[in-house]
Amino acid sequence: MAFTGKYEVESEDNYDAFVKCIGIPSDVIEKGRKFKVVTDVTQNGNDFIWTQTYPTGQSMTNKFTIGKEADMETMGGKKFKATVNMEGGKVVVDFPNYHHTAEIAGGKLVEVMFHRMVQKFYRRFIIYC
Repeated sequence: MAFTGKYEVESEDNYDAFVKCIGIPSDVIEKGRKFKVVTDVTQNGNDFIWTQTYPTGQSMTNKFTIGKEADMETMGGKKFKATVNMEGGKVVVDFPNYHHTAEIAGGKLVEVMFHRMVQKFYRRFIIYC
C-alpha cells in the first residue's frame, strides 16, 4: 500500500520551538534532538498501524481505521480519541494541541504538525530504510 514501509528521520524543521510549545520538557527535547526515530507503517486498505521507535527501545503505536474514531497517543504520551481521515492522499488527524498530516512525497514520508494557537509548525522528512 501507499504508506507501508519502515522510515528513518532524514531531516527536521523547527523541532525545538514546536515541541516546547506542546509542553515537552527540556530534558526530553534535548534527547529528542539527537534521536533518529524509526517509523514503521503498515497499511491494509483503510486500516493502519503506525509505530515510532526511539533509540532507547521505547515505542509508541497508534492503530486506526480511516474515518473511524480510534484511541491514540501523542509523542508526549497523552492518550486521546480522534478520527483519522484521508484528504488528497494525506493522512490527517487533530491531536489535542496540534494538527498532524502525513504524506508520501518524493519517496519520503513527510509529516507536518501545526500548533494552531501559537502558529508553530514542525516538519520532518523521513526516508525509506
